[in-house]
Amino acid sequence: MTLEDKLEEMKVSRKWQSEQGSGTASKDSDVCPKCGGSGWIPYEQDGMLFAKECDCRESDLMSRRLSFANIPDTFKDKELKTLKTSVYATTDGKQKFLTACNIVKRYIDNFDDMLEAGMGLYIVSRTKGSGKTRMAASIANELVKKHKKQVKFAVSTRILDEIRSTWKKDSEYAESRLIDQLCLADVLIIDDFGVERISPWVQEKFYNIINERYIHKKVTIYTSNVPIEELNYEDRITSRIKEVSYLMEFPEESVRDLIAKQHNKEMLEKLAEEAKGRSAGKSILT
Repeated sequence: MTLEDKLEEMKVSRKWQSEQGSGTASKDSDVCPKCGGSGWIPYEQDGMLFAKECDCRESDLMSRRLSFANIPDTFKDKELKTLKTSVYATTDGKQKFLTACNIVKRYIDNFDDMLEAGMGLYIVSRTKGSGKTRMAASIANELVKKHKKQVKFAVSTRILDEIRSTWKKDSEYAESRLIDQLCLADVLIIDDFGVERISPWVQEKFYNIINERYIHKKVTIYTSNVPIEELNYEDRITSRIKEVSYLMEFPEESVRDLIAKQHNKEMLEKLAEEAKGRSAGKSILT
């Protein structure tokens, strides 16, 4: 459809809406009341029909970016500004986390330069639950919502599972389409990299993805429990990761353990208060 055809279609649609006595969608409809779902608002000037983008187009684009990013539900609303050193118990942990936050701030503030150079991050801590994924998801949200970049978030083992699933006869996607999504996204975040069981097939699949992104200077961000030099991957893979990644060490503390202790402490305090209430002859249900 040519632009002229689209304008004529919009003109007919606007005329029909006018004849029906209303130019807006129902308040209960998910159709934009300004453009009727077309994404364009027609207007006349000097006897000629023009069209301008509707505000809903950007909203729709954002929805599609977030859907494509596939950020886990647990982290989809997490923001960098809500990160706190208080989630770590030790002085060393707090200092390491503060350093990591400073690196991320500088990285985000200069993201256009990072994007041009294809420089990513390698976020590492041997301790599970140290907050690496929370940080990576917060970066993803920042890049999608504020920088309007196309980001893809994927767990390393899930990437391999999805590639295998494309081999099924009733698969919705071909392997090449899935690989293209991983290779072409502005930013790819690979969570828990290095935990997968390494085989020649796994080596080859990750080499194809990482090399393609390396060649085209696409930003890749990794979270891992394994330092780069200890990864069980071939040098052709690890050398590329090293060259285009800023190393970011995370605290060797489990945030989840600390949160669990805090929850248990709060429960014990509540039980103690209830015990006092019973000893004073009060019902614990009031």
